[in-house]
Amino acid sequence: MIRKRKNHVRPYRKKIARKKIVKRLTNHPDPLVSIIIPAMNEKTTLPAVLREAGRVHPRSETIVVANGSTDGTPKIAAKRGAKVIHSADPLGHDVGRSLGAQAAKGRVLLFIDADMVIPAKELRPFVEAVLTGTDVALNGYSGPVDRWDTHPVVVAKHVLNAWLARPDLQGASMTAVPHALSRRALDEVGPAALEVPPLAQAMAVVRGMKVRTAHTVSVGKLNPLRQKKGRTDLLASLVAGDHLQAVHWLIRERGPRGGYEDLGRLRDKVR
Repeated sequence: MIRKRKNHVRPYRKKIARKKIVKRLTNHPDPLVSIIIPAMNEKTTLPAVLREAGRVHPRSETIVVANGSTDGTPKIAAKRGAKVIHSADPLGHDVGRSLGAQAAKGRVLLFIDADMVIPAKELRPFVEAVLTGTDVALNGYSGPVDRWDTHPVVVAKHVLNAWLARPDLQGASMTAVPHALSRRALDEVGPAALEVPPLAQAMAVVRGMKVRTAHTVSVGKLNPLRQKKGRTDLLASLVAGDHLQAVHWLIRERGPRGGYEDLGRLRDKVR
């Protein structure tokens, strides 16, 4: 007699969903470095941005200026341990940096954006530059200049540095992140000037701050597509206006020729 084997059916065991552990930032009580991140509706990239921020320096604080967000950005920042400055209204990145700088306690202020994930190893050179004596550590990214239709923002950056007698900076600008400031530079130009980055840069150069490129991060490829109104690039228009404001300040500070000689031309003799 052949006995049939019984099929043993294993009881169904429901899989237990494990909660994902969220690693929180640690804000040092006496920070050497303040990392300032304006953010508006950046729930997708913000966690990774905060992760890299937390790896920059052991004595740091991370400040997220969450403005105009409707996607839970402030909660995400707080859950991960960042200090959060919240505004229901959109402020713009530059105003956000100004607010973050006012709240910062560190000797070094590092500015990054919440919409691009930059590895910590690419951020540390900016901090190290300030810790070793630089006042304004700029991103060496100058933008593409080998095209016949060079973008007007790229042109504006090069022209302003040339007018400031700093052609060595090429297109490096406080308009681009990452960049870092010393506490001395912040005190000299004032947090309000950060609302117009080219103005802050002009003030730093004219007032004798040590301004140099510290490292190059090719942010051109990381920047998300910007809003256009018809054929008008709204961001390009804004940045061009910022550079004109910087030039206006330079003329008021140094005279109608911006500090450049007139080579003895007696213009008052011509009537």
